Amino acid sequence: MADVRIYRPAKSALSSGKAKTRFWLVEFEPGERREADRLVGWVGSGDTRQQLRLRFPTREAAIAWCERHRLTYVVEEPEEPAFRPRSYAENFLRRRA
Repeated sequence: MADVRIYRPAKSALSSGKAKTRFWLVEFEPGERREADRLVGWVGSGDTRQQLRLRFPTREAAIAWCERHRLTYVVEEPEEPAFRPRSYAENFLRRRA
């Protein structure tokens, strides 16, 4: 199993912008099981690496960092949406089901 996961975040469903999707993230995989605290009810573990999210400008920079620190990694390629060009007139066509 890999130590880290390298991926590009998906665009937010609440906005049409892609500003926060142009970088690559490195996230550590969970090392310990999470347990619920009986007194307070919070869930936590002793593995502090789960809190880290490292940001890199390119995929190659993220891979180079993982190799420099001797970490095994898995790269998840982003799924690019298919763009279908439409004319402006298509916005006003009546489409009846």
